[in-house]
Amino acid sequence: MTLLLFLYSNKTIGRVNDSMQYSWFDRNLKWIYTLPAVIFVLIMMLFPIIYTVRISFFEWSMSATTPPKWVGLDNYIALLKDERFWHAVGATFYFTIAALVIEIVLGVAIAVLLARDFRGKNLVKTVFLLPMVATPVAMGLVWMLIYEPTIGVANMILKSLGFEPLLWLASESQVIPSLVIVDVWQWTPMIALIVMAGLATLPSDPYEAADVDGASAWAKFTQITLPLLRPTILVAAMLRLIDVLKTFDIIYAMTQGGPNFASETLNLYGYVLGFQYFKLGMASSLLVLFFLLVMGLTLVMIWMRKRLEAAS
Repeated sequence: MTLLLFLYSNKTIGRVNDSMQYSWFDRNLKWIYTLPAVIFVLIMMLFPIIYTVRISFFEWSMSATTPPKWVGLDNYIALLKDERFWHAVGATFYFTIAALVIEIVLGVAIAVLLARDFRGKNLVKTVFLLPMVATPVAMGLVWMLIYEPTIGVANMILKSLGFEPLLWLASESQVIPSLVIVDVWQWTPMIALIVMAGLATLPSDPYEAADVDGASAWAKFTQITLPLLRPTILVAAMLRLIDVLKTFDIIYAMTQGGPNFASETLNLYGYVLGFQYFKLGMASSLLVLFFLLVMGLTLVMIWMRKRLEAAS
């Protein structure tokens, strides 16, 4: 009898344990299945950052015979004293601000125009979005031919309009505006696409009330559309800001930072330090500072978006 009670109690406890284990597994199923992917993404993100920060405190030429030498903050100090670094900072902000402002203005204007009904609307949208899918390096080579001072299409158009031809990529003062034109051509459709999605979610009641009051199209745009679109525009600006700050492929393919370092941004200077001068420590310190810059600007944009959402 005692043996039967013992076996029954063990069987009952086993069922309770199985039930408890099953319920825990069932409750945490979403975490168990996603955990491997989360761990993989964290490793792929954190390892390069940690390794770059570590290398930034060493002097290393990537040579097998010369091991990394600890120099502390010397790389950062040397970088902050480097005039070429500050020139790259200025070029980066010049390119970023010019491209971002033009793309936002044009993107919003084009999105409002494409939101209207007209014949051939879908075809226009398709053609308008084509630059986004173009290969950056191939597109850069095509634009180099367009900007060619003697036989390029750009100067042919200027001559036909009665203007003097420009040097475009060969001029220190014209090279960044020329690159901005290429960036605007490629990425304005992205801003327009995001804004068009925001326009589709706007309520119709304010516009109906404005029609009753006899408001003009400009008044409806400035008093209704723009205020309601501010969070959407800010999201588009934040995404584009992060991307345009990191622009490398088009600039490298078209100018490689020239002429005379006029178009050398922080990304290009970091590449030159690391893979042309083989100053891996200084290049890593530049990338750390660049990462902090991008992160700081992103946090500012997120804070502004939260303020707008709270105000609305």
